[in-house]
Amino acid sequence: MSNLLELAREEATLKALADAVTDRLKQVRAETQAALDTAEEQTGTRQVAAKLDDGTPIATISLTDPKPEAKVTDAEAFQAWVMEAYPDEIARRFVAEVRPAFADKVLAEMTAAGVARVVDTATGEMHDVPGVEVKATRSRNHSLRFKPTGRDDIARAWQAGRLVVPGFSAPLAVGAGAES
Repeated sequence: MSNLLELAREEATLKALADAVTDRLKQVRAETQAALDTAEEQTGTRQVAAKLDDGTPIATISLTDPKPEAKVTDAEAFQAWVMEAYPDEIARRFVAEVRPAFADKVLAEMTAAGVARVVDTATGEMHDVPGVEVKATRSRNHSLRFKPTGRDDIARAWQAGRLVVPGFSAPLAVGAGAES
Protein backbone atom coordinates (compact mmCIF):
# COMPACT_ATOMS: atom_id res chain seq x y z
CA MET A 1 0.00 0.00 0.00
CA SER A 2 2.91 2.37 0.67
CA ASN A 3 3.76 2.34 -3.05
CA LEU A 4 0.20 3.46 -3.84
CA LEU A 5 0.45 6.22 -1.23
CA GLU A 6 3.79 7.35 -2.65
CA LEU A 7 2.38 7.35 -6.19
CA ALA A 8 -0.71 9.30 -5.09
CA ARG A 9 1.45 11.94 -3.38
CA GLU A 10 3.74 12.18 -6.41
CA GLU A 11 0.82 12.48 -8.83
CA ALA A 12 -0.79 15.25 -6.77
CA THR A 13 2.53 17.06 -6.53
CA LEU A 14 3.29 16.80 -10.22
CA LYS A 15 -0.25 17.90 -11.16
CA ALA A 16 0.11 21.03 -9.01
CA LEU A 17 3.49 21.79 -10.55
CA ALA A 18 2.26 21.13 -14.11
CA ASP A 19 -0.72 23.43 -13.58
CA ALA A 20 1.53 26.19 -12.26
CA VAL A 21 3.93 25.82 -15.18
CA THR A 22 1.10 25.76 -17.75
CA ASP A 23 -0.53 28.87 -16.29
CA ARG A 24 2.74 30.77 -16.18
CA LEU A 25 3.65 29.64 -19.70
CA LYS A 26 0.40 31.03 -21.10
CA GLN A 27 1.01 34.35 -19.35
CA VAL A 28 4.63 34.59 -20.48
CA ARG A 29 3.80 33.66 -24.09
CA ALA A 30 1.20 36.45 -24.23
CA GLU A 31 3.63 38.96 -22.71
CA THR A 32 6.40 37.84 -25.07
CA GLN A 33 4.12 38.21 -28.09
CA ALA A 34 3.11 41.72 -27.03
CA ALA A 35 6.75 42.69 -26.48
CA LEU A 36 7.79 41.27 -29.87
CA ASP A 37 4.94 43.10 -31.60
CA THR A 38 6.04 46.37 -29.94
CA ALA A 39 9.70 45.76 -30.77
CA GLU A 40 8.86 45.12 -34.41
CA GLU A 41 6.80 48.32 -34.61
CA GLN A 42 9.48 50.44 -32.92
CA THR A 43 12.76 48.95 -34.18
CA GLY A 44 11.94 46.28 -36.74
CA THR A 45 13.13 43.54 -34.38
CA ARG A 46 11.57 40.19 -35.27
CA GLN A 47 13.83 37.87 -33.30
CA VAL A 48 15.37 37.68 -29.83
CA ALA A 49 17.81 35.26 -28.18
CA ALA A 50 16.78 33.69 -24.89
CA LYS A 51 19.74 33.33 -22.49
CA LEU A 52 20.40 32.03 -19.03
CA ASP A 53 21.55 34.47 -16.34
CA ASP A 54 25.18 33.63 -17.14
CA GLY A 55 24.65 34.56 -20.81
CA THR A 56 24.39 31.02 -22.16
CA PRO A 57 21.99 31.10 -25.12
CA ILE A 58 19.16 28.59 -24.75
CA ALA A 59 16.70 29.49 -27.53
CA THR A 60 15.71 31.88 -30.23
CA ILE A 61 12.25 33.38 -30.34
CA SER A 62 11.07 34.71 -33.69
CA LEU A 63 7.93 36.38 -34.98
CA THR A 64 6.09 34.33 -37.56
CA ASP A 65 3.57 35.56 -40.06
CA PRO A 66 0.79 33.18 -41.03
CA LYS A 67 0.46 32.58 -44.76
CA PRO A 68 -2.86 33.64 -46.24
CA GLU A 69 -5.12 30.73 -47.13
CA ALA A 70 -8.49 30.72 -48.91
CA LYS A 71 -11.33 29.21 -46.87
CA VAL A 72 -15.05 28.98 -47.60
CA THR A 73 -16.91 31.03 -45.01
CA ASP A 74 -20.37 31.00 -46.62
CA ALA A 75 -20.97 27.61 -48.22
CA GLU A 76 -24.33 28.58 -49.75
CA ALA A 77 -22.95 31.68 -51.47
CA PHE A 78 -19.93 29.75 -52.73
CA GLN A 79 -22.11 26.95 -54.07
CA ALA A 80 -24.44 29.43 -55.80
CA TRP A 81 -21.46 31.02 -57.53
CA VAL A 82 -20.08 27.64 -58.64
CA MET A 83 -23.54 26.61 -59.91
CA GLU A 84 -23.67 29.74 -62.04
CA ALA A 85 -20.08 29.99 -63.17
CA TYR A 86 -19.03 26.33 -63.32
CA PRO A 87 -22.20 24.20 -63.46
CA ASP A 88 -20.24 21.08 -64.49
CA GLU A 89 -18.42 21.19 -61.13
CA ILE A 90 -21.62 20.55 -59.15
CA ALA A 91 -22.26 16.97 -58.00
CA ARG A 92 -25.92 16.13 -57.62
CA ARG A 93 -26.86 13.07 -55.61
CA PHE A 94 -29.72 11.55 -53.70
CA VAL A 95 -28.84 11.30 -50.02
CA ALA A 96 -30.27 8.63 -47.73
CA GLU A 97 -29.45 8.73 -44.06
CA VAL A 98 -30.77 7.28 -40.82
CA ARG A 99 -32.89 9.72 -38.88
CA PRO A 100 -30.75 10.92 -35.96
CA ALA A 101 -33.58 10.43 -33.44
CA PHE A 102 -34.00 6.78 -34.50
CA ALA A 103 -30.24 6.16 -34.34
CA ASP A 104 -30.11 7.70 -30.85
CA LYS A 105 -33.06 5.52 -29.74
CA VAL A 106 -31.69 2.17 -30.95
CA LEU A 107 -28.15 2.96 -29.79
CA ALA A 108 -29.51 3.77 -26.33
CA GLU A 109 -31.42 0.44 -26.32
CA MET A 110 -28.27 -1.46 -27.33
CA THR A 111 -26.21 0.38 -24.71
CA ALA A 112 -28.73 -0.53 -22.02
CA ALA A 113 -28.83 -4.19 -23.16
CA GLY A 114 -25.06 -4.39 -23.55
CA VAL A 115 -25.36 -6.08 -26.97
CA ALA A 116 -25.76 -4.95 -30.58
CA ARG A 117 -29.28 -6.36 -30.75
CA VAL A 118 -32.73 -4.75 -30.62
CA VAL A 119 -36.28 -6.03 -30.45
CA ASP A 120 -38.94 -4.71 -32.83
CA THR A 121 -41.69 -3.93 -30.33
CA ALA A 122 -44.38 -4.18 -33.01
CA THR A 123 -43.47 -7.70 -34.19
CA GLY A 124 -41.33 -9.08 -31.37
CA GLU A 125 -38.59 -9.86 -33.91
CA MET A 126 -35.01 -9.78 -32.59
CA HIS A 127 -32.53 -7.95 -34.84
CA ASP A 128 -28.76 -8.38 -34.68
CA VAL A 129 -27.56 -4.93 -35.77
CA PRO A 130 -24.64 -4.87 -38.19
CA GLY A 131 -22.14 -2.06 -38.05
CA VAL A 132 -22.58 -1.49 -34.32
CA GLU A 133 -20.39 -2.68 -31.47
CA VAL A 134 -21.07 -2.23 -27.80
CA LYS A 135 -17.74 -1.61 -26.13
CA ALA A 136 -16.09 0.78 -23.72
CA THR A 137 -15.38 4.12 -25.38
CA ARG A 138 -12.75 5.13 -22.82
CA SER A 139 -10.13 3.29 -20.87
CA ARG A 140 -10.31 3.17 -17.10
CA ASN A 141 -9.11 6.33 -15.45
CA HIS A 142 -9.13 8.18 -12.15
CA SER A 143 -9.45 11.75 -11.01
CA LEU A 144 -7.39 13.89 -8.68
CA ARG A 145 -8.93 16.61 -6.57
CA PHE A 146 -6.86 18.82 -4.35
CA LYS A 147 -7.81 19.70 -0.80
CA PRO A 148 -8.62 23.41 -0.43
CA THR A 149 -5.04 24.28 0.57
CA GLY A 150 -3.34 21.34 -1.17
CA ARG A 151 -1.60 23.31 -3.88
CA ASP A 152 -0.36 25.95 -1.46
CA ASP A 153 0.83 23.26 0.95
CA ILE A 154 2.80 21.65 -1.87
CA ALA A 155 4.24 25.05 -2.82
CA ARG A 156 5.33 25.80 0.75
CA ALA A 157 6.99 22.40 1.12
CA TRP A 158 8.69 22.79 -2.25
CA GLN A 159 9.94 26.29 -1.50
CA ALA A 160 11.21 25.21 1.92
CA GLY A 161 13.18 22.40 0.30
CA ARG A 162 11.17 19.72 2.07
CA LEU A 163 9.69 18.24 -1.10
CA VAL A 164 11.60 16.00 -3.44
CA VAL A 165 10.07 15.59 -6.88
CA PRO A 166 12.00 13.55 -9.43
CA GLY A 167 12.97 15.71 -12.39
CA PHE A 168 12.56 19.06 -10.60
CA SER A 169 15.31 20.77 -8.68
CA ALA A 170 14.36 24.46 -8.43
CA PRO A 171 11.68 26.14 -6.32
CA LEU A 172 8.47 26.91 -8.18
CA ALA A 173 5.61 29.20 -7.15
CA VAL A 174 2.37 27.21 -7.03
CA GLY A 175 -1.14 28.19 -6.00
CA ALA A 176 -3.35 31.23 -6.03
CA GLY A 177 -1.28 33.22 -3.52
CA ALA A 178 2.08 32.63 -5.19
CA GLU A 179 3.91 35.54 -6.76
CA SER A 180 5.02 35.31 -10.39
